[in-house]
Amino acid sequence: MTIKTRAESPPRTFRPANALPAAAATAVSALLWKFGTGMHPWPVLAALAPLPVLLIATRVSARTAFAAAFVSWFVGAIPYLRYFLATVEQPPLSSIILLTGTAAVYAGLILLTRALIRSGRPGAAILTLPSGWVVMEYLISVGGPFGAWWSLAYTQSEVLPMIQVAALTGWLGLSFLIMLIPVALAALFDTATPTRTRIRCAAAGLITVIAAFGYGFWQLSNSPGATVPVGLVAVSQPEDYVPVDSPDGRDMITRVAAEVDRLADRGAKAVVLPEKSWRATESSLPTLAAPLTELATRRNVHIIAGVLLTRGDATVNAAIDYPSGVVYEKHYLVPGLESDLRPGTSWTQVPGTTWSLAVCFDLDRPALVRANRARGATLLLVPALDFREDRWLHSRMAVLRGVESGIGVARAPQLGQLVASDAHGRLLATADTDITVTRSVLADIPQPTAETLYARFGDWFAALSALLFTIALTAAIGGYRAGKGLPT
Repeated sequence: MTIKTRAESPPRTFRPANALPAAAATAVSALLWKFGTGMHPWPVLAALAPLPVLLIATRVSARTAFAAAFVSWFVGAIPYLRYFLATVEQPPLSSIILLTGTAAVYAGLILLTRALIRSGRPGAAILTLPSGWVVMEYLISVGGPFGAWWSLAYTQSEVLPMIQVAALTGWLGLSFLIMLIPVALAALFDTATPTRTRIRCAAAGLITVIAAFGYGFWQLSNSPGATVPVGLVAVSQPEDYVPVDSPDGRDMITRVAAEVDRLADRGAKAVVLPEKSWRATESSLPTLAAPLTELATRRNVHIIAGVLLTRGDATVNAAIDYPSGVVYEKHYLVPGLESDLRPGTSWTQVPGTTWSLAVCFDLDRPALVRANRARGATLLLVPALDFREDRWLHSRMAVLRGVESGIGVARAPQLGQLVASDAHGRLLATADTDITVTRSVLADIPQPTAETLYARFGDWFAALSALLFTIALTAAIGGYRAGKGLPT
């Protein structure tokens, strides 16, 4: 839509009087990004973080608008650096490139939004930031080493009505909504655009958000199906991975057996233990297999143990079901930290059930969960190992994977948070874990009956966002050629 009166208005450029509002907007936005993202974000803040910069973007120079956006995102994201460098031990250069690259893309999208608003194309402007951001997140997920880890979607993991949209669009739809809210508000507050146009464009964006929430409430009103009682256990243990045939390893087996007995008394049909609970070879594995097989058979329960298992000259990160003894080998290994392990390629279900096995970092890959759902899985049993500070974030990533593909998740990490969730992301049981204490929880996890749209069609929303961004970019180029866009 082109508003001729807007094109005839003189361009607004930076004046010294605008320096203070620009600095204030940058500082407020950075604070909102800092507390709205990270290891335990406040969900509403992420949806408001771009707004201060968007409000001043059309009133300052392009250079100032770009700088305000870049600095606000980068400063707000700096806490990630310590996590990347110290916790997950990633190369400094790649971590800095990730932060500066995403800051540059974000600032470029703000600049493009500014140009479209100033050239009288608020409809295209509203599409630019959310669609461009989604395209960036998707490209990072397919081209980077961490899958879908880097996303704004997880900031909303506890806003149950909102995250139901992931069943339609996957995690990308949530990121789109998060970025759509501030742009719609900015369009509404941009007094240089005719009132009717502002209201129409802002209403379109806000109606989209309201519709998403309406769908979410409808989804949450559906009655759950039959349930499976699942226990999650993390027993206290030494700091290092424990050889299964050592005194500490045997002691852990004894204490795990006691916890399983207690959970079985309460009706548990499956019990999940943390990732890498023991280290074993083919010759020492019977030390673990014999007592857990006997216990599982006697109590009619499946026990999923996380084991670093060496076979020949290769070590795998395994989840082993007892009493069947079937072994799942972790597909996606953490770069650097697990470079000495061999990735698995096979898919594993617990015999006689619709329960699939996965391990920790596997759930950072939406495609892996979709593949399990396509194979008929209704429940994921997931040994895991976190890093204390990411206990909330990493567990909620797993919860969102369940919403996307319509599958229950039972995830048992050491140094993290035991979490059992249903296919709608409801937390059914949770407890913090640490090697100094023993924790266990039990939850009745409903079994879903139908695949979600996302489980069937995958990342279709990425293609739609690419199309929407192309439309917005074309409008900006058209405005530039007409002498109306990309003003200084």
